[in-house]
Amino acid sequence: MNEYFFLSIAFAFYLISLIPQAFVFFKKSAPRLEGWARALVVVGLLTQTAALAIRWKVTGHAPCTNMYESLVFFSWTFMIAYLWADLALKISRLGFFIQVCNLAVLMYAFSHDAAVKPLMPALQSNWLVLHISTCFFSYAAFAVSFIASLAYLLPFKKKHFSREQLDQVIYKSILFGFPLLTLGVASGAVWANEAWGAYWSWDPKETWALVTWMIYALYLHLRLLKGWSEKKLAWVALVGFLCVIFTYIGVNLFLSGLHSYA
Repeated sequence: MNEYFFLSIAFAFYLISLIPQAFVFFKKSAPRLEGWARALVVVGLLTQTAALAIRWKVTGHAPCTNMYESLVFFSWTFMIAYLWADLALKISRLGFFIQVCNLAVLMYAFSHDAAVKPLMPALQSNWLVLHISTCFFSYAAFAVSFIASLAYLLPFKKKHFSREQLDQVIYKSILFGFPLLTLGVASGAVWANEAWGAYWSWDPKETWALVTWMIYALYLHLRLLKGWSEKKLAWVALVGFLCVIFTYIGVNLFLSGLHSYA
């Protein structure tokens, strides 16, 4: 059994979890269905963990050094963030939409070359795991806040969610992800100094990571100010995640720089 077997099993469990998650979304109270959905996601996460472990053993390094690996790794962190938010913030009704997004990430990963290739010299560093893991766990938390922001801004919120609940999901997800993003940017700067001789070179990936950090810092700052409604804050959170997507994928597609290997 190889990584593709376990990853396929994970995909199947995530796909099946959509069934109880859809019922949870439409029912006022469905604790048993919530339990089934959570259990399916946990099994999927465990098999995905096995796939990542096999990939790590085969390649000899953390499985997050190209687009295929990073997308699978992001999906893994996304499911961990979802389970955390489900247990801590009670977001079972958002599970269907979160899982749809997760499956889209995996399908996008499957469209990329999964061949094992030699690790580039710039990536052969002990900073790899810290930098990548902190960045992607922050991205996963921000993805949860993004979906909660959409739910807040769309008209069905009155029927299925309270504004206060969604606002708290947005806020606490960003509060969880922001320190991780800060650590990711800081560790990336130290790593850049080791690899390229400078802490900061205004590379497109670095620049957009800074823009993303500033937007989420702005969100946290604006929450302390009077006169900023929850709706406006939801828009800031939404824009923040669009910057995350551009930092992660858009820069690779449209801009060239020191991080072009990603």
